[in-house]
Amino acid sequence: MFFASDNASAVPPQVMAALNAANEGFAMPYGRDPIMTQVRDRIREIFEAPEAAVYLVATGTAANSLALATLCEPWSATFCHSAAHIQMDECGAPEFYGSGKLVLVEGAHGKIDPVALDAAIRTASGGGVHGVQPAALSLTNVTEAGTVYSPAEVARLCAIAKAQGLACHMDGARFANALVAAGCSPAEMTWKAGIDVLSFGGTKNGLMGVEAVVLFDPQKAWEFELRRKRGAHLFSKHRYLSAQMQGYLQDDLWLDLAARANAAAARLADGLAAAGATLLHPVDANMIFATLPRAAHERAQAAGAVYYPMAETPDGVTARLVCSWSTTEADVDAFLGALAAPSA
Repeated sequence: MFFASDNASAVPPQVMAALNAANEGFAMPYGRDPIMTQVRDRIREIFEAPEAAVYLVATGTAANSLALATLCEPWSATFCHSAAHIQMDECGAPEFYGSGKLVLVEGAHGKIDPVALDAAIRTASGGGVHGVQPAALSLTNVTEAGTVYSPAEVARLCAIAKAQGLACHMDGARFANALVAAGCSPAEMTWKAGIDVLSFGGTKNGLMGVEAVVLFDPQKAWEFELRRKRGAHLFSKHRYLSAQMQGYLQDDLWLDLAARANAAAARLADGLAAAGATLLHPVDANMIFATLPRAAHERAQAAGAVYYPMAETPDGVTARLVCSWSTTEADVDAFLGALAAPSA
């Protein structure tokens, strides 16, 4: 009954098999391995972007920070939601790598409000030489509230940003989950909606540790390569990153894994509501935020359930629960059974 985070799941056997296959013999280092060529071609095919530049790093923080640094100057501002991962959970790395400033924008359920975004960019633009210069918008999909931007919502926010000269980045640590939930193509969720750079997640969807950065404008490629090297994120034995991504993309495994996680979360959300919990946000993908009755929380904890309590009151406990690709129906049902009051 493990619902603390999807990045604690095991690695799928298909990915382990790809790693084992890559472990034979010798391969050129630093991304010149033949597997990386296959990965690059496959990502370009998936995203309908034959000119896209594709690079691999080991962490989501590196992907986001290096991508944003490539879009921004040191005196620039990146606009993001106040609860965005780049703001709350990356220890200032986006500011460290790019030396710019994050400007926070509000919006319900983890989504940036378009009117608030437009106002924030206009306010920052009026600062002249005394203020940071608006440079980028960063959207998180799946959001930190577990909700999903539709392609239309992404397009609306990107249009606001681009009308004022900003580039657009997407933190897609859970991109596969968002894509499955929205029922659209990768291109529709990204460059067709105005996204310039995507952090294409793998770790939270089952990989051992690899993320792709997809630059839809290849003119930024060389700068990204330099930033990746200077930032100490260019792997020598790169083939082990490439192999993970190869196994992930083979036969659309990445979408299958995300669909499993989303389905488990939907089952869990239905059960939580029936057990008297209050859902705090729409459950669009594989993350749930809910207030559990205190007695139910204590029963679940006593039974060994693992999740993140976030706030407590005398009557209830607000918690985050996340389903992974390996969460089973039996896991969900066991947790819901632990929550339930014993019958008289």
